[in-house]
Parts: sequence; structure tokens; C-alpha cells
Amino acid sequence: MKSFRVLRLAALLLCYFAQVGHIAFGQSRSLGFNATDSQPDIKPESLVFRRQATRRMVFDQSQDIPLGGLAPSEIIGLDVMHPVVGSQKGQIENRLGAGKLVLSAAGEASACRWVGAMNPFASYDLSLHSFAGSGRVGIRFSDSENEDHLSASILISDGKYQSVEWEVFRDNEVIDRQGFSWPKDFSVDGPIRLRVQMLAVGVNLYLESSGQFCLIGYSDFAQHFDLRRKDLARRFEFCLHTHLDAGASAEILGLRSALTPGCGQADIRAITNQFGEPLLDEGRVWLTMTVRGRALPHPLQGVFSMNPSVFDIRFEGIIVFDMGDGLLRNELASHLFFDEPSRQWRGWTTGFSALGTTTGKEAKAILAISSDRDPRRGFSVMKASPIGVVGEHEDPHGVYDVEAKKWRLLLSERAGKYRAGIWESDHWDRGYERLAGPVEMDSTGTLIQKIGRSRFVFFGSADRKVYICSYPDLNRVGELQIHRPPWNEQTGTRIWPNIIPLPEGYPAPFIAIMMDRVNFPGMPSPNWTYGAMYLYHAHP
Repeated sequence: MKSFRVLRLAALLLCYFAQVGHIAFGQSRSLGFNATDSQPDIKPESLVFRRQATRRMVFDQSQDIPLGGLAPSEIIGLDVMHPVVGSQKGQIENRLGAGKLVLSAAGEASACRWVGAMNPFASYDLSLHSFAGSGRVGIRFSDSENEDHLSASILISDGKYQSVEWEVFRDNEVIDRQGFSWPKDFSVDGPIRLRVQMLAVGVNLYLESSGQFCLIGYSDFAQHFDLRRKDLARRFEFCLHTHLDAGASAEILGLRSALTPGCGQADIRAITNQFGEPLLDEGRVWLTMTVRGRALPHPLQGVFSMNPSVFDIRFEGIIVFDMGDGLLRNELASHLFFDEPSRQWRGWTTGFSALGTTTGKEAKAILAISSDRDPRRGFSVMKASPIGVVGEHEDPHGVYDVEAKKWRLLLSERAGKYRAGIWESDHWDRGYERLAGPVEMDSTGTLIQKIGRSRFVFFGSADRKVYICSYPDLNRVGELQIHRPPWNEQTGTRIWPNIIPLPEGYPAPFIAIMMDRVNFPGMPSPNWTYGAMYLYHAHP
């Protein structure tokens, strides 16, 4: 009887520790086609990936992750919730009613109201119902310790919309002012939304009305304010700024700040465990994608999820990176994995933020990233440091190879053009030496993935192909068959394959979520604002 009690107690303890370990993992399970003798030896070149669906998120408000705002219907005590800040001129009357904030002035007046904190990687919206008379209304990012600010304003003359103006004010003077003419044939019959997409070192300005949406202007401002600086960004505030001529009035529907999926999504890659097996958590695969802004270094590292039996892609969060130098950096093209032995989130990313510095002393590099906190949801900061591989390489994807007892890292190496190469090390974050490559073919979106019992290497290319190579020696095996590929004769073909194996019970044993390279219209060159997302299914 005593031995039975001991065995029962031992069983209960095992169950308890198993549950604790599961909870510590954040309820994430690794999913993979683990090699077994019963699995078929599948040739990846025999798979045909057939297009199922496509979608592009262009500031899709249903996907927004809210940060703050001013909602007139929810305000009780305007001057307490949203006080006037900074210097003001004259007297603006404020009235709340019918879901609007109505601002009016008998004489010329201007004022700035606090809306919320400022996140330099967020987007900001001002919804203007109407404006009578002349003046301006807009979004201002103000330094709480002085009068320095950056602002985007709609200018109105006698009730007619004239332009959008971007202004940088520092040390009591305007040091940059750019005006952007009101777009022709742009509807003004309904409310107008001004959207300010902040990119830490730059900004994009958009207008939206009656289903129309257009880019109206853009600017870079790092030479004046580098808002990647943590100390500086923490001082800045998100405000409503209004200047009214005598007798003018404005009706505001609201302001809001949010993390958004941007104007395009690209560089799609599954989040995995250390062996490269995609995570399946809450019945969803988890993906890193680039949230597009304009060129480089404007994009952000986004996190998305999807039920792999359907196409319900959901924007989950933004990750920025801290190298210990006082900056929060918008790196991208990352591979994120959960390292089960250490219970830590780790990975590799590409140091594109070096292109945003004004000193010219930084070089783009592959960085090792880590976080004890699960970085998949909300706004997350991961530690980052160079792995020591010299060169302007991109698109890292790594696995721990149990048989070799080595970490293997696949890169798009800058070698004239970008070409795939494999490096290996005893450590995930340093000490890498070349193992194979670089290949001769142009390479992007480099991926190590297991198909059946064997690993293979995949990458997109400028020559209208997705190549398949052997792992780890990078001998050419063939090309991926894609029915209705995500390109046509006029668009680029350097896409990311992002092949994901699935267990039994799903509509297809293999899916792929790829992107196109169609840029958002109206952006200046260079313009890397692609693209749309495409779901593919493949069967042996």
C-alpha cells in the first residue's frame, strides 16, 4: 500500500511538472515532419504548389493594435483627459456632442491638446468631419520638455482643402517645411482622414475619404530628430494641434494611434523551434513578415498568425531590437525560433537600421536576437548583437542539426549579387564558419525545410524561378513548381518560398505563404513597399 502511494505521488508530480513546463512555454507546441522510417521520401521538385487565395493589408483598421486616442463620445472631463499643452494663442472654444469635438474661435487662436504617448513605430489618424472658415488642423508630435515638434497639418482656406504640410520645429525655429498639394479628384464630400505613418527616421502622409486612399507626401527627419533614441522618444507626445482664423470652426471625429500592418507585407517566414519545425500554437502557425513603410530603413518587423486550414491571416504585433546603444532599431527579414532547452525566444535578423544612421559609420550585419518574454504579440523589444559574419548579408534562416551537432545558418550572401550560402557553428549566436556556397544563382528568402525525411534548401531568384538545392552542400536539385506564381511579366520574382509542412488532418500536407513584389503607388524611388500575401497548397 505504501509503495502504491509513492508511485501515485510520483505520477502526480510528473503531471504537475509537465503542466508547469507547458505553461512556461507559453502553450506553444512544436510541429514538424519528424523523419521516421514510415514517412515517404518526397522529392520537393515533384510537388505542385497551387494558389488558393491572396490578400494585401493596406492599413486595414480591423487589424490595428490600439495604443491610444481621443474619442469624443467617450470623454467626460476634456481638460483632464486631454489637457492643453505647450504654448497657445487666443482662445479656442471646445464643445463635445453628437460624437464630435467641435472647436471654434471668435478671434485668431491656436492650441495643442495632449492625446497620448508617442511610439515612433506607430501610425496616427486624425478624422476631420468638417471645417468652416480658414486655418489648419493636424497631428503634432511634441517634445514635452520644450517647444520642439514635428507636425502634419491639413490647410484650409474659406472651407476649401488646400494642402497638407509637414513641419519640423527645433530650437525656436522652423528648420524644415514641406507642402503637398491637395490631390486632384479627391473626394471631400465626407469626413477626411489624415494618416501619419511614423517610421522612426521618416514619415509617410496619407489621405483617405469616401473609400479613396492615397499617399500625399513623405519625408525623412533623422538629421533633426532620431526617434529611435529611447530617451528622446519617451519625451515626445501625440497631440491634436489646431490653428483657427477668426470665425473658423472644426468638427473632429477623433484621433487614434495604433500598430498597423502597413501598406504591404513581405519576407514571410514561419516561427519555429530550434530544429526548424514550425510552431503550431492555438491551432495557428506563427509568421514573421516585414511591415512595409517606404524604402530602407523604413520597414518594421511584424508578427502574424494564421489557421493553416484556412486563410485568416491576423496581424499580431511589432518587434524592435535593442543593441544596448540607446536606440530601438527597426530590423527585419528575421527568423524567430523558440529554443526549448533554454526556454528562450531566439533568432537572427538583418541589420537594415544601419542604413538609417546619419553618421555613415554603421554597416548592415546579421544579428543574433533573444528575449525571455514571448515577443509574438503587441509591441516587443528583443536584444540584438552581431554574430561576427562580415558582409552585407540578408535573410538568415537557421536550424540546429542534431546529427551534425552544429548550428547551421543559411544566408543570402552579398557576393556581387545576393547568393545563398551555409555557415555553421557550435553556438547559435557566434563563431560561424563557411560550410557551403555561395551558389551561382541569384538568391533571396533563403529557407531550410524538411520535405519527407530530408532537409532541402529553397530560395527565390531574379530569374523567374524558385530553386531547390540539397542540404547542406547546396547542389542544385531542381525548381519549385508553382501554379499561378505570385508574379507576372511586369513584376519582380525575388520572392520568399516559405514552405510549411503540416500533419495529417489539414487540407494539404504542405502549404506555402509567399508574397509578390508590387509596390504601393506614388512612393519615391527606391520603393520597396511590396506586397500581397498568397496561400498555396501542395500534395505529393
